[in-house]
Amino acid sequence: MSKFDLNHVSQQYFDILKELGNIGAGNATTALAQMLGCKVDMKVPQVKLLEFQEVGAVMGGEEQIMAGVYLLVEGDITGSIMFLLKEDAAHDLVNKLMGVSGPASGEFSEMELSALKEIGNIITGAYLNSLSMLTNMKIIPSVPDLSIDMAGAILSVPAIEFGALGDRILLIQTQFTDDKLLDGFFILVPDLESYDKIMASLGCN
Repeated sequence: MSKFDLNHVSQQYFDILKELGNIGAGNATTALAQMLGCKVDMKVPQVKLLEFQEVGAVMGGEEQIMAGVYLLVEGDITGSIMFLLKEDAAHDLVNKLMGVSGPASGEFSEMELSALKEIGNIITGAYLNSLSMLTNMKIIPSVPDLSIDMAGAILSVPAIEFGALGDRILLIQTQFTDDKLLDGFFILVPDLESYDKIMASLGCN
């Protein structure tokens, strides 16, 4: 039986979760800069424990069109991770990666979707690698699944897993800037036993 409950998180637990968020987002920013071949800055990530129904509002409303990369996590911990970007930011990143100047809205071509999936894969991979190094645990991500849809629809995919954790989830909002401000959102959903393992590995029992 897990001791962890996201509805009753001590300040010590929350500080550790924030530190994981900071380090993960920093590594993701470095990976993004290397991928794009340009300087990318990152504002201090906002780490929040939110009621599930609040998540869509934080992203600009449940009808906000987003690009969401979702993958499962296996190994020493199990669960899932999701990285979401607003549509205009997703177009901006894809255009930079492909070296073109395209529109900031509208449908993505197959090639653009492939590029976007790769961006999501590298960013989430950098995030999970930092978690793995911090905790000294083996973390194996699945092949990513990409969805372009309204925030509410994308968030419904892992909603069942969120429900198993209680009413609140861990959301890490990261703002990247190159010449534009890009809002990215990480949602990390380990199962409760995995939260216990993460905390124990960091000496927080």
